[in-house]
Amino acid sequence: MIHSLTMTETIETLSACPEGVHLDSTFETRLSDRYSGLSYTLRQAADYLANNPVDVASRTLRTVSRESGVSPAAFSRLARALDYADFEELREEMRAKIGRSVNNFAERAERLHSQHQEGRASFVDAHLAACQSNLQTFVDSLDRRALEGAVDRVAAARKVMLLGALGSTGVVEYLSYMASFCVDNWMMASRMGASLGGGMAGLDERDALIIVTKPPFSERAIQAAALAQQQGVYVVLVTDTHRCPALKHASVSFVVPTDSPHFYSSYVVTMFLVEAIIGVLVSRTGPAARTRIAEVEAANRVLAEVWDQ
Repeated sequence: MIHSLTMTETIETLSACPEGVHLDSTFETRLSDRYSGLSYTLRQAADYLANNPVDVASRTLRTVSRESGVSPAAFSRLARALDYADFEELREEMRAKIGRSVNNFAERAERLHSQHQEGRASFVDAHLAACQSNLQTFVDSLDRRALEGAVDRVAAARKVMLLGALGSTGVVEYLSYMASFCVDNWMMASRMGASLGGGMAGLDERDALIIVTKPPFSERAIQAAALAQQQGVYVVLVTDTHRCPALKHASVSFVVPTDSPHFYSSYVVTMFLVEAIIGVLVSRTGPAARTRIAEVEAANRVLAEVWDQ
């Protein structure tokens, strides 16, 4: 789902930049890390760049300024706020990314969506193409060092709490299920009527909290992120928009594309990400994870939880 901000919001977001952002990270990563601190005008510029990468890569700054209603100077300030030497360096990154993906999945998704609207293509085809485009876009922009660093930090945590609400509940339940095979210290922060406060109490800098939240945002998820930050907890946030209120409380964040011809946002890339997190975790923990997995499988057979003939 694409969300657009007003011109003032975009500029404000890019004005204030938090520390700790890698200079070689992608535009999406830098924007996610710094969005909440930008001025209204810089947020508006950032939103236009995020929503119109092809126009930004192929048109002059003057044209981009005219189409967006944001001054050229604002785009230049935005580039510097994101640690690019200038706007042209930012544009070159977008051109490179578009060159890798726009000619296949993105254009196909747009074409199939149009054909679907005209009755010339099935919804299944349009949805498949959109999911393929989302995955390609995410993989092209994924900061792998940030992902591996997050997994390393979470793997070393004393406790790892998981929180999802509304449409994100099922994804977090699945993440918890996968984690239960290879580690014993991951748990749902609020499940089956359990108190969220009870799950958050006592957490500190030794612990981690993984939150998945998308519009409409769960107020509990936002408040949990803020509380966790105050307690020194390492917060991993997965969302689909730079406007997520919890971004400013996250230690690391991943913004996943969710475009779909469906009536709701797609969770395909979110599922890919949580499965990737577990995969990287197992690769990092090695023999300990393999031993744990074998023990869980053996217990499942003893308890007759799985069909084993």
